[in-house]
Amino acid sequence: MSEFSWETEQQHQPSAPEPAHESDESSAHATVSLSAEDFTALEERIMRAVELVRRERQLRAEAEARAAQAEARVEHADTERREQMAATDDLSKELAALRAERNEVRERVERLLSQLDALEL
Repeated sequence: MSEFSWETEQQHQPSAPEPAHESDESSAHATVSLSAEDFTALEERIMRAVELVRRERQLRAEAEARAAQAEARVEHADTERREQMAATDDLSKELAALRAERNEVRERVERLLSQLDALEL
């Protein structure tokens, strides 16, 4: 089985085994070895993580787009509701004016009929 090995730029010199509590400086000189299988497994995990992040970003963008569309629909509905309320108010005022005019005409007709009745006596 082949192994990959990375070393720091400084030469690694063979020495006596270091104690279990290595300092930060001595750990920087350590050799990291990965088998080909370990490297492939690591690569696959990274690729899955990248794909997961990509998919999550896409889903988030889609969700944000849907939220923006919903907000636009709500705003449009609010605008229409305000316009309908204004139209309703205008129609209510017009109806009240027409009823007042009808009552005025009725009173005038009643007065005219009263005058005609008075002439016939």
